[in-house]
Amino acid sequence: MNALSTRRARAAIVALAAGSLALTGCSSGGSSGKDKSQTDKDAAAQSKTVALGTAADSTGPAAEVKGSRKGGTMRVFQRDSFNHLDPAQMYVSDLGDLSKLIFRGLTTYKQDDAGKKTVVGDLATDAGQMSDGGKTWKYTLKDGIKFEDGKPITSKDIRHTFERMYAKFITDGPTYMQTWLSGEGTTYRKALPDGPYKGDHLPKTVLDTPDEKTIVFHFKKPQSQVPYALAMAGYSAVPEGAKDTKENYDVKPVCAGPYKFASFKEGKSAKLVRNTNWDPKTDPARHQYVDGFDITFNHQFSDSTKRLMADQGEAKNAISFTNAVEPTQTKQVLDNASASKRLVQGYQPYVWQMNMNMDRIKDKKIRDAITYAMPNSQIVRINGGSYGGEVAGGLLAPTVAGYEKGYDPYGKLTHPNGEPEKAKKLLKEAGKTGMKLVYAYSNTEIRQKEAAVIEDALNKAGFDVQKKEVDAASWYQQMGKVDNGFDIYMTGWGQDWADASTVIPPSYDPRQIQDGAANYSHIRDKHVSEEIDRIEKITDIKQQTAEWQKLHKYIVEKVNPAAPVFYTKTLQLHGSNVGGARYNSDTNYLDVNTLFLKK
Repeated sequence: MNALSTRRARAAIVALAAGSLALTGCSSGGSSGKDKSQTDKDAAAQSKTVALGTAADSTGPAAEVKGSRKGGTMRVFQRDSFNHLDPAQMYVSDLGDLSKLIFRGLTTYKQDDAGKKTVVGDLATDAGQMSDGGKTWKYTLKDGIKFEDGKPITSKDIRHTFERMYAKFITDGPTYMQTWLSGEGTTYRKALPDGPYKGDHLPKTVLDTPDEKTIVFHFKKPQSQVPYALAMAGYSAVPEGAKDTKENYDVKPVCAGPYKFASFKEGKSAKLVRNTNWDPKTDPARHQYVDGFDITFNHQFSDSTKRLMADQGEAKNAISFTNAVEPTQTKQVLDNASASKRLVQGYQPYVWQMNMNMDRIKDKKIRDAITYAMPNSQIVRINGGSYGGEVAGGLLAPTVAGYEKGYDPYGKLTHPNGEPEKAKKLLKEAGKTGMKLVYAYSNTEIRQKEAAVIEDALNKAGFDVQKKEVDAASWYQQMGKVDNGFDIYMTGWGQDWADASTVIPPSYDPRQIQDGAANYSHIRDKHVSEEIDRIEKITDIKQQTAEWQKLHKYIVEKVNPAAPVFYTKTLQLHGSNVGGARYNSDTNYLDVNTLFLKK
């Protein structure tokens, strides 16, 4: 997702080694059988430092893409509909590429042709000016920045953007800035329970806008990660005033990026057209090459792969934001002389894990039994084998600082098909042989195939699995409910930047439990809370990383809230008339910022 760097000891984290995850074209030599999937070396390249850009780095226009031209409409074959259009509700990866096209925030990521990334000012003139030892961050807005209706973006709009995230109806977005400004866990909401909608504001000692161009954040504790948090889609600008329709903003947002909505039919289609009030001279990262994007939903991976591999008609001009090559068609695509030249691949930062609802499964022996029973290698094969991921031993991805290669407390690497007898024994010891287990899974082809092998493995271990199918478009909304009614369910969680501080606190801090939060297992361990507070105060990055490693091991071994399943990769296909296709290690999919149609 996003990345962190600092000018202090807590430096950090996500970068690409030159070219390591740039466009990877699998040539027609794919038929040789050589595995050209991404490796842990590519993953490790993403755990290095990304620099903060200067004011000069933050100016537009973005560098031209070689061979680019303007014109034409890009077709997009997408499986899931957009469940949110309000940026404050955007967190999961399916919305990442969309947000890059339509929204802008104070900062963003700029990636060059070699794959090197920089955090730069987007609406702001630079990545931020830090003072008071990191307790104060100042941002100055650029000239010429406007919303799609032509309204200039001012500091009042930015203040409104952050204050509305305190309102109760905002449940699914990031909470970094809110908690840094106003209190840990869910307590920040008390600072502005109605958001700005009744005329109240955060005090100037917290968020100050001394003039139309200046925004000053005052934090209780030093914060070195601010520029990287601000680059998240969730902190994109929302206008103050009547255009912010609160809950209804989720279906009709006001855009500031190079494109805006012409139409959106939930579950069916969406059309993006040029935003004529976007000024490329203010934007260091985006382009506006195509006239628009014609997006249709409900394309399963098998459908989009067949269309793109055939490369006929509109498919020549087509991409998918997040659909990958359908796993069973991977070899066919690699062996196809035309299709193999139209591939983009990358190592993603996500750990796919089977969450166990600890409000319902309180006995660790039962959670351990589920973990030992999981058929990890079968699930990896369903997801495309080595091109789709690799078996996970823990809950930190290979792309995050603190990942320990070979860590495998439940023997998932040595017994990748699971250990049903060991699981059966633990279940018997717990006195729960034949226990009913309500298992939720999403209604996609891949998840349905996964569900079949998982059900079989858990039943063999002595469980009585009750499967519940859930609509994919609202999957994370449903799983994010504290009272979701399920025992187990899989999610994929990735760092917001490649530091364990963006994995462990949001995923496992008991104080983060609320509807829409990422503590999907509802872990309520006091030691975890205390350790998070202690570790976050450590300023030496190496020491802090070591302490996150220790806490990670405690969570996995002593608590076991989620069974690690696999570390994810992606392999994506595009049409032959699509130019500028490459991997973006911020969104972790195809880079929509550089796309054009060749003719």
